[in-house]
Amino acid sequence: MPKEGWHVLHLFYRIDYAQWASFSTQERGVAHANFTRFIQEIRSTPNSQLLTFSMVGTKADLGFMFTSPDLHTVDMVTKQLTNLLGPEVLIPTFSWLSLTELSEYTTNEAEYILSLKEKENLDPNSPEFDLKLTAFRTRMEKYNKDRLYPSLADWPVFCFYPMSKRRNLGQNWYSLDFETRKKLMEGHARVGRTYAGRIRQLITGSTGLDDGEWGVTLFAHTTSDIKAIVYEMRFDSVSAEYAEFGDFYIGIQLPLKALLERLGL
Repeated sequence: MPKEGWHVLHLFYRIDYAQWASFSTQERGVAHANFTRFIQEIRSTPNSQLLTFSMVGTKADLGFMFTSPDLHTVDMVTKQLTNLLGPEVLIPTFSWLSLTELSEYTTNEAEYILSLKEKENLDPNSPEFDLKLTAFRTRMEKYNKDRLYPSLADWPVFCFYPMSKRRNLGQNWYSLDFETRKKLMEGHARVGRTYAGRIRQLITGSTGLDDGEWGVTLFAHTTSDIKAIVYEMRFDSVSAEYAEFGDFYIGIQLPLKALLERLGL
């Protein structure tokens, strides 16, 4: 169990259709039943979420996103999913393990109090000061909960990509002082907030858990919004100067029956 937050696992598979075609009608029926039953069981597990995707393009056919506080459950689900439709039907192509986390660059209460005093010239003993501070605490409690224990969106368009910060000579994110990094990230966040209602984003930490430092998951109702936010973010200094991106995976979130029909299984 992590000290806070949940594990997040992204899994992508190709389907060996020749292997699937070698199964009898009865074997396929059993595989369908096992697949559906297992997905339903995992989805009923407390504090666990499992999303299913038909992946667009040739990088993968089938995708899953799974959250759980328990690493043993993550490991079990990985192995069970791989064999659910029978031996060697699902061929793993890519996986990413990460943890939900809070951003170190988020405004904390002490900083907010200082801004109320210095920027808004509010008296700490005034009713307006108390109202604003109470609203801030309520807002941050929800924000932190959504970051650590998110309710995954059921929006149809799904995008996942890994990313890391550069460590190049003269372009090393980790050689910048904290205040500089915080200021840059504030600008980055402002761009993201302009997509409220169009993009649901979850950034999870993978340092020490996988090959890169973060996993970025985006949910949207249209691919145009996915394309727009990624494009606009690349002009921001955080991305333009310091970000390295991995492969992008695009999927369509579907219920199980529709997913199996789409996959031709």
